[in-house]
Amino acid sequence: MPMKFPPQLEQAYNGFRRVASMGQSPLLLLVRLYWGWLFMQTGWGKLQHLDKVTQFFTTLGIPMPGLMAPFIASVEFFGGLLLLLGLASRLTGLVLTGNMVVAYLTAHTMELRSIFSEPERFYNAAPYTFLFASLLVLVFGPGCYALDTLVRRYCGTQETPAERAP
Repeated sequence: MPMKFPPQLEQAYNGFRRVASMGQSPLLLLVRLYWGWLFMQTGWGKLQHLDKVTQFFTTLGIPMPGLMAPFIASVEFFGGLLLLLGLASRLTGLVLTGNMVVAYLTAHTMELRSIFSEPERFYNAAPYTFLFASLLVLVFGPGCYALDTLVRRYCGTQETPAERAP
């Protein structure tokens, strides 16, 4: 038999939940703006130094490093731009998540292997915060302060709860 809470406690909790939920879209906006900008910066840096990125990819054994370097640089730059705008957000989150997983698998293998034995090594690696931000947008969407929301309203399609204005 499920436990029954006093109505006052349930009402207080529901009020707290509503107030806390009001922070969802502003938080997603901050995540998108901050990490979108950082993705753009890292992508731009790679685009400006493709020769060094290509050499680095060669040392990692990445196939076709001459093609992969500009591709990855573009993914990061334009993916960051799309995050900033909140456009194609979930798809962008998926692509950037994949990009960060590959970064762990190729350039940060020791950190990845230490995920359970030395977790601080895993979460102190460069891709971690980028991966986390990408996953947040992938799972929760862009929030209501995004071009995705405007496009959805214009097209008359259904919004998720996170995309509704508080």
